[in-house]
This record gives sequence, C-alpha cells and structure tokens, in this order.
Amino acid sequence: MMLLIGLLTAVMIAVCLFLILLVLMQLPKKEAGAGLAFGGAATDALFGSGSGNFLTKATKYSVGAFFGLAVVISIMQNHQTQRSLTEFEQQLKAPQNQPAIPTAPAPQAVAPAAAPGTNLTLLAPAAISNAAPAK
Repeated sequence: MMLLIGLLTAVMIAVCLFLILLVLMQLPKKEAGAGLAFGGAATDALFGSGSGNFLTKATKYSVGAFFGLAVVISIMQNHQTQRSLTEFEQQLKAPQNQPAIPTAPAPQAVAPAAAPGTNLTLLAPAAISNAAPAK
C-alpha cells in the first residue's frame, strides 16, 4: 500500500511540473506579461495557430489529473493510517515478558548487643531498641 502511495505521489509531482509548464506557456489575455516572457509567443510557432485550444485542453486534463490524484492519495493515506494493527505490530507494541526487578527487603532493625548475662527474651522490643550498649 505504501509503495502505491509513493508511486502515485511521484506521478502527482510529474503532473504538477507539467501543469506549471503549461500555464507558463499559455498566451496572456494581453500581449504583455509572464506568459510572453516565458515563451508564450513561441507556442504559435510550435503548436500552430490553434495553440490556445491545445494548451487549454491540456491544462484542463492536467488539472483534472492533479485533483484526481490528490483525492485518491488522500483516501489511500487515510485508509493506511486507520487500518487495524496486524498481529505482528501488536506483538511489537505489547510489553515484553521481562522479569520484575526484585525489590530490596526492608532493612531490619538490629538490636544492640546486650550485656553479658542478660536474658534477651525477657526484654520488650522497646527496651531492646532503647537499651544502651554495655561497656
């Protein structure tokens, strides 16, 4: 789909350049102007006396092709962006199955060293944390 959109875009650029050249080659309404400066007078010699008809028809067809390509490309681009994700794209966007980072265990309070001969089982936890180490 993207290849076709790119190809149609290249064709549209070529039609656009051709349309620019056609507009510049046309005779102006007056005998002076940009059309005369860019070769408007040479179109009579190149295409004959009916060059206005040829250039007018070619411009009409080029404009139609330009607008037609613009509509087709915009519809295709809209379809491309709104299409459902394929299974492969869904797998790429899914979170990977990585192991969870282990959290460090909460630091445990270390009881101060009791004086020799002290029975630690009889001391309350508050007493252990508030007890001063023996010297």
